[in-house]
Amino acid sequence: MEHVSALTHLVNRIFGNLALSVLSALHVKATDPENPMPEHVVMALAVLVVGTLLALWVRSRLSVERPGASQQIAEILLNNPMGFGIRDVLSQNAGHHWERYIPMVGSIALFVLLGNLFGAFPFLTAPTSAYTVPLACAIVTFLYFNWQGMRHHGPIGYLKHFTGPVAWLAPLMFPVEILSTTARLLSLSVRLWANIFASDIIYGLFLGLFAGAFTSGWTKSPILGVVVGVLPALIPIAFILLHVFVSVVQAYVFTILPAVYIGMATADEH
Repeated sequence: MEHVSALTHLVNRIFGNLALSVLSALHVKATDPENPMPEHVVMALAVLVVGTLLALWVRSRLSVERPGASQQIAEILLNNPMGFGIRDVLSQNAGHHWERYIPMVGSIALFVLLGNLFGAFPFLTAPTSAYTVPLACAIVTFLYFNWQGMRHHGPIGYLKHFTGPVAWLAPLMFPVEILSTTARLLSLSVRLWANIFASDIIYGLFLGLFAGAFTSGWTKSPILGVVVGVLPALIPIAFILLHVFVSVVQAYVFTILPAVYIGMATADEH
């Protein structure tokens, strides 16, 4: 059973009937009629809303003379001395025309980052912990880098890209390359989903240990409850920091892999 947060209950209370009408028109039966909009869908929409509002807020505060903290954070996400910003990754891996890929790759990277970080809050869940969300991001990325390849080489030229440099090996190389390229869908989605899903489970388990120790001690004495709950209370904090670290790493992976795939799809033979 999928955990249903208070936000999901609220959204379904407001838009549930509309969602049921849309599903009925598409001849799709809702798994949970009381909550036709699942937790991961609501959280993905929340990420979209939060990300849009943050972008508009940062844009309204842009300044060359007096850049604020929000502008500096945004600039770090694009460029930073360690070289893992969105522009840094694309310039190193996406070929000569890397600037044109910033809107698409940057949007997916920021969506993944914010979606992962949602799991650090007890009243929210990470939409990327549901396999369908990383799969959707992987499908969009897959279609995008293949489209860029066809745009750069032309449809026929891009298909020749899969045949390899040796003509007589083309019948063997073509299916292998097609399978290898298609496998990137699995690579992108499973890596993200598995890491965030595991991080959420570990965080929930240790949070449960803290709650159990605190409740057990509190029933005997409030002071004992506080004393017994101190150590378990520190453990979830450590796992929150670990979750934040995993969230950043996975967002970086979901930035560098699309950049590499675009670079491979648009590479010219020399």
